Amino acid sequence: MRVGLVGLGQMGLAMATRLTACGAAVVGHDLDPDRCAAAAALGVVVASGPAGVAAPLVLLSLPQDRAVAAVLAALLPALPAGAVVADTSTLDPLAARRFADQAAGAGTAYLDAPVSGGPAGAAAGTLAMMLGGEAAAIERARPGLALVAAKLIHVGGPGAGQVAKLVNNLLVATHLAVAGEALRLGALAGVAPEALLPVVNAASGRSAATEVNFPRWILSGAFDSGFSAGLMRKDVGLALDLARAVGAELPACSAAAARWARDSLPAAADFNRLPAAILAEG
Repeated sequence: MRVGLVGLGQMGLAMATRLTACGAAVVGHDLDPDRCAAAAALGVVVASGPAGVAAPLVLLSLPQDRAVAAVLAALLPALPAGAVVADTSTLDPLAARRFADQAAGAGTAYLDAPVSGGPAGAAAGTLAMMLGGEAAAIERARPGLALVAAKLIHVGGPGAGQVAKLVNNLLVATHLAVAGEALRLGALAGVAPEALLPVVNAASGRSAATEVNFPRWILSGAFDSGFSAGLMRKDVGLALDLARAVGAELPACSAAAARWARDSLPAAADFNRLPAAILAEG
C-alpha cells in the first residue's frame, strides 16, 4: 500500500512511524529539512514537493487553512483517479467544505479527518478519527486510515469532522481549566490533588482531564503530551469563531476559553501546563 503524507511534524511523523511499521510504502513531504531527515530515517521516501507524494491515499497534517490550500493547489493535479485526501489538520469547518468542493472539481475525494489521541496514539495506531465527507470515499480509504486510527467515526458530510473536533477540543480546554480550579479548591481546603483524584475518578466528576491528563502529564511533571498550548489556543479560537458564525452562546465554555487566550504560556509549551498553573495559584 502506497500512502502519501504532507506535514511531518509531531503528528505527521508519528503517523509515518506507524504506517511504515505496518508495511506501507510512505512518501512524505515537509518544508522543514530536519523533519524530512527524521522521516527518511524511518524509511519514508521524501519528496521535494506536495505533488511528489501523489498516491491513492494522501494524509495531510498541517497547521492551518492556508497551508492546506497551498498543498492542495500543488497536489490535486498530480493525484491518480479515485484518490482520497484525508486531512487530519484541525481547520475551520467552512474551509474544509471549500476544500472538498475544490477536490471534487479535480476528480478527487477530500475527507476532513481530524484526530484525537496525540502523537502517542498515532504511533500506536489507536487514534480516534472524526470523518466528514462521502461514505464511498471513506470506504476506499479505510484500509489505510485503519492503520493509524482504531476508531473511524463518520460524522456527516464535508466539514462535519471539523465541527466534531472543535466541539471535542472546546470540551477538553474547558474540562482542564475547571479541573484545575476544583483541585485547587481541594488543596486550599487541605486535601491534596493526589488524594482527590481517586475520589473524583470513581465518582461522577471524572473526565479525561482527571483520569488521564492530571495523573499522566501534570502531577507527574512530565508535560510531554505532544500537544502544545499554541495549538489548543488555535482550536479554542476556531470553536469560538464557529459559535459566533452559528449564533451559539457559550457562557461557561467562553469563560474557560478566555483563560486560554490570556495565559502567557509560550505557544510551544505543553498544553497541560495551563491547568498546572491554575492548580498552583494561591
